[in-house]
Amino acid sequence: MLVRMLLEHRGQAPRIDPSAYVAPNATLCGDVTVGPGCRVLFGAVVTAEGGPVRLGADCIVMENAVVRGTPKDPVDVGDHVLIGPTAYLTGCTIADDVFLATGTRVFNGARIGARSEVRINAVVHLRTVLAPDTTVPIGWVAVGDPAQLFSPERHDEIWAVQRELDFPGYVFGLERSDTLMPEMTTRYGRALATHRDDRELPS
Repeated sequence: MLVRMLLEHRGQAPRIDPSAYVAPNATLCGDVTVGPGCRVLFGAVVTAEGGPVRLGADCIVMENAVVRGTPKDPVDVGDHVLIGPTAYLTGCTIADDVFLATGTRVFNGARIGARSEVRINAVVHLRTVLAPDTTVPIGWVAVGDPAQLFSPERHDEIWAVQRELDFPGYVFGLERSDTLMPEMTTRYGRALATHRDDRELPS
């Protein structure tokens, strides 16, 4: 039997508009607001990891997508947004009428303008700002503020912009070094351990 998981996290419980639909095996955790007319489909995870997640009206979160709020960057999704299967969004702001296709990745501090399209397997990187009506082609990478668009084989050019955005410093408060991973995983693991105290709610 499929069981929808609603979890209280750090004293915050999900809020679901009565007109919304959340699939039987989706998971909502913590300070999550699901707006009117939304659809959260099978296997999707919407979790407030210390920062809230808000889905506006008539949004669709498709199968196995992950939407994660962070302490520094809540997730704020506007109205009429489609988040495709296996997409991953963390700590970002999405304006109205945006299409995020299958497998897209949108990272911490990113802001996507209204009516934009991020196509299959494309990436909107850390702290990147997409102007309204921007299209990121299939598999391409958007990086910077304002965003520059690169095909994936242009790694050196992507890195030249991305390096200044300082992923480990911005997300984890750590300096980039050869010994980054032990401290990063320890620190992040400590934060994730707060889920031990989550409380399952009636679904």
